[in-house]
Amino acid sequence: MIEFHLDTRSGVPPYQQIVQQVRHALRLGLLEVGDQLPTVKEAVAAMAINPNTVLKAYRELEHLGLVAARPGIGIFVAKTLGDHSLAAHGPLRQDLMRWLAKARRAGLDDESIEAIFRDVVRSASAEGVA
Repeated sequence: MIEFHLDTRSGVPPYQQIVQQVRHALRLGLLEVGDQLPTVKEAVAAMAINPNTVLKAYRELEHLGLVAARPGIGIFVAKTLGDHSLAAHGPLRQDLMRWLAKARRAGLDDESIEAIFRDVVRSASAEGVA
């Protein structure tokens, strides 16, 4: 089962962080169709947030067709975003891990690393790099 975490410094609303974490887990194959998400009570206890925040995230995920509520039972994954080819990209992941290690040795913190990564992705998209 996925365990949510919040970054209070990110500037991203907590409900959106939950949505992003579920989407990432679906894309990476960490969650599959039929898997249950934490109950609202479990998520609230783990993150010390308002239950309405979790409900808002779950409603958004349901609106996107990614999860389905089963009244009295819980919220379950209804659709995956996984790309089976992701599993075949182990070498790319290893390259990224090496780059990350170099960035850390250069003194970059998580926020700086994410900023560089996002900037490069945006630039590559704008330039039409395939």
